[in-house]
Amino acid sequence: MQTQNRLLDDLARLTTSALGTLKDARAEVEARVREQIERGLARMDLVTREEFEVVKAMAAKARAENEALRERLAALEKRVRRRKKRRTPAAAPGETPAAS
Repeated sequence: MQTQNRLLDDLARLTTSALGTLKDARAEVEARVREQIERGLARMDLVTREEFEVVKAMAAKARAENEALRERLAALEKRVRRRKKRRTPAAAPGETPAAS
């Protein structure tokens, strides 16, 4: 019976040792893969998250300004149309309409 216990103890130690070695090997492989990916990404001309967020904010601001200018232009065009309608038909271009 002692030989079976000793055999099981040796087998358990061997298994534990193998699992530890596998964990170390896995960590080493993960580190090397991570390094390779980082090197590959570094060679590409990619922007960082921070740079992307800055440009995204700039685009949102420009979009808002564009919309505000669009609304302002529409209001100005409306005013011009109203003024043209108020002109008397007898007024020549460049003349001011007669006072009513």
